Amino acid sequence: MATNSPPIEAIRKIPPHVHSSSPFVQALMSAKAMMKFQRASQLITSSLDLEMLLERVVNDIADSIGCVEVSVWLRDPNGEEMVLNGVRGCTTYRKGSRLKIGERGMVGHVAATGVTRYAPDVTIDSYYLACELDTRSELTVPLMTCGEVIGVLCVDHQQANAFSDDEVLVLEALAGHIAVAIENARLFRNERLEREQMKREAAEARAVQQALFVKAVPLVCGFAFETAWNPAGSVAGDWFDLIDLGNELTGIVLADVSGKGMPAALLMSSTRAILRSLAKLDPSPGRTLMQLNQMLMEDFPTGKFVTMIYAVLDAQSREITIASAGHLRPLLINGECSFLDIDTGMPLGLGSTSYPEYKLTLHPGTQLLFYTDGITEAMNHVDEEYGAARLVQHFLQPSACVEGLIEEVQRFSHKSNHTDDATAVLIRSR
Repeated sequence: MATNSPPIEAIRKIPPHVHSSSPFVQALMSAKAMMKFQRASQLITSSLDLEMLLERVVNDIADSIGCVEVSVWLRDPNGEEMVLNGVRGCTTYRKGSRLKIGERGMVGHVAATGVTRYAPDVTIDSYYLACELDTRSELTVPLMTCGEVIGVLCVDHQQANAFSDDEVLVLEALAGHIAVAIENARLFRNERLEREQMKREAAEARAVQQALFVKAVPLVCGFAFETAWNPAGSVAGDWFDLIDLGNELTGIVLADVSGKGMPAALLMSSTRAILRSLAKLDPSPGRTLMQLNQMLMEDFPTGKFVTMIYAVLDAQSREITIASAGHLRPLLINGECSFLDIDTGMPLGLGSTSYPEYKLTLHPGTQLLFYTDGITEAMNHVDEEYGAARLVQHFLQPSACVEGLIEEVQRFSHKSNHTDDATAVLIRSR
């Protein structure tokens, strides 16, 4: 490969042949041609689709100056090659063709040096790589952003000495617009791919979470369970669980992990797994919460916590034993509604504490509701909370159910910017 070729400044001093009378020059320097270039640069920078952008580049330039061949080569980020991404008027190369940077042709040379190269007569240029038989002059301009060559714009013409100094400057200026447009299109494409990947991952995470909840509800003689789970986003930090503990005992869990989205969902999954491993070791919900709290304190990130109601229902005695880790008071429904006045320990993961137990007999016809703050703290468009009073009013209706509750909360908070996960478990004693 030759290394002593004259710089662009020296090459431009080669006396032009018929520059002043060239139809190309006359067309380019006319007001109409300049308007075409201005329009081309505006259209180019307005496109965020990379393939469409490059098609527009080669076609608009070719249409504006009437040359026989225009191509755009982009640097392969994974190698030392230039890849043809846009072309018009070439029969030798196709999209996807590659040239070694610094080794092959004017394109490879300009990609290596970052300096415009103009060959007024391609037959005597040591770097020119033959393409079309009737090509007589070639202008190759680097596409640069932040001082780095990201591509090369190559314009060929059938006429020798087809480009004047002013015309080279115009095409170099246009190359600057093209380089910016390419970078913008790449950023947009990368962001779009990242968003699509995040959507796929969120959908998969939601499916995993739903699989945890969509399972058979334990059959407990004399009791029925209703559950509702409505995440504010793709995944949730709220969760519920019904655990068969054997000997006619059923563990009933409702919890709310601090935060939202994927971080809360991850903490939810780990908390659920740990609780399930502990639940069958001790029938006492208070002691189970103490053990769970100790384990979460070791593993939870600083500032993260879980509020939880954990109850154990004895179907034989109809007695339910409840322990609360900073959670909302359960609602007892028995002709009238009242919130249980139970003592509570700190939310899980914040510090050592005990969890007092509250015992209650669920006589036939009695209902007990566990719920998360995404229900009572749901806000409407004027920042008014759904509140405890509306919760009571809902369950004073004979047809009240948790799915209806969630629908009512959704209607109430329609058009509100404040949304949260909403989950409820209703125990019906029959």
